[in-house]
Amino acid sequence: MTSTLKKRLQAGDRTIGAFLQTMSPVAAEILSRSSFDWLIVDLEHAPGDFANLQAQLQAMNGSGVVPFARAPWNDAVAIKRILDTGVMGVLVPYVNSRQEAESAVAACKYPPAGIRGVAGSPRAAGYGRNAGPYLAAANAETVVIVAVETRLAIDNLDEILEVDDLDGIFIGPMDLASSLGYPGNPSARPVQEAIALIEARVRASGRFLGTIATTWDQARACFERGYQWMIVLQDGAALRKAGDDLVDSFRAEYRRPSG
Repeated sequence: MTSTLKKRLQAGDRTIGAFLQTMSPVAAEILSRSSFDWLIVDLEHAPGDFANLQAQLQAMNGSGVVPFARAPWNDAVAIKRILDTGVMGVLVPYVNSRQEAESAVAACKYPPAGIRGVAGSPRAAGYGRNAGPYLAAANAETVVIVAVETRLAIDNLDEILEVDDLDGIFIGPMDLASSLGYPGNPSARPVQEAIALIEARVRASGRFLGTIATTWDQARACFERGYQWMIVLQDGAALRKAGDDLVDSFRAEYRRPSG
């Protein structure tokens, strides 16, 4: 339960990672060898479960990549089970108030700092072999990120940012666009203005900023605005795009319209 990642984020370093959404331990193993700073298993929008999460983490063993997971919801039981598999960071979706942010942080911390249930037997604690060191280090080492993706969350952002032990804010552009009345269009001017407002407040708070980018140009622009935790690839979408590009190239060269 040791990594330099949290200290790097606190020092202002930029980091990149990828979403694991295909539920495939093979994909997790392949991407863990690509020298990403971290990988995040998606349990919100992908149909995986806790056993599958653990299998993906096992596939990352020995790579040096830091494992994260996105929780299916701001639920203390789900977060406890996620952490017991051995992840070192949790992204909690749809956090809209200080109370909800406090609940998310508490779910990630052992007492007295939080409410996480204590067990030395899960994988995170080495199946009992490393329980003492893990329990001693987990509260300090676990990275807690909450997602700001609604108008209500923006209204309550200053209070959310006051929550102790909250490390970062993730801006969910698609959900935020829908909440603001622009479904599927995060590039709409009012959405971009809202994102700029969130960015300014988070930068001033000392928390790190995270989001997702679909192109390297988008990622670079975000890094220039102060982001530090950037999802730059999604395994399923990347495979789909690679297939589309090859098929398009083939058809353009060998299946030209007749006549």
